[in-house]
Formats: sequence, C-alpha cells, structure tokens
Amino acid sequence: MEKKKYASNTRAKNKWNAANYDRLYPYVKKGKKATYLAAAQATGKSLNEWIETTLDAAAQQANEE
Repeated sequence: MEKKKYASNTRAKNKWNAANYDRLYPYVKKGKKATYLAAAQATGKSLNEWIETTLDAAAQQANEE
C-alpha cells in the first residue's frame, strides 16, 4: 500500500516540475564541477543558482552586443 502512495507523490512532483521548469543537462570535464561548486559557495549560492545567474548574465551580455 505504501508504494502506491509514494508512486502517486512522485508522479505529482514530476508533473509539477515538468510544468514549471525546463531541464538542462550540461556535461563538463572532470574536475570542473568542483571549480564551479567552489565559485558558487564563495558567493553564497547553490550550484544551480550560480549556474543560472552566470548563464543569465552571459545571455544578457550577448543580447546587448
């Protein structure tokens, strides 16, 4: 019985995530993740927040050129 409860919760979360988020799957060379994580921690952000902020800044700069 518990498995059905968990399965429905997972389906609901997946449905909500699909409706509210886009997924990106960036692959980086070995060792770069640690570099990016250190940069994120230095700014007090999560790795995801740091990546999103960095990409937003790069996109804005590219659009201004």
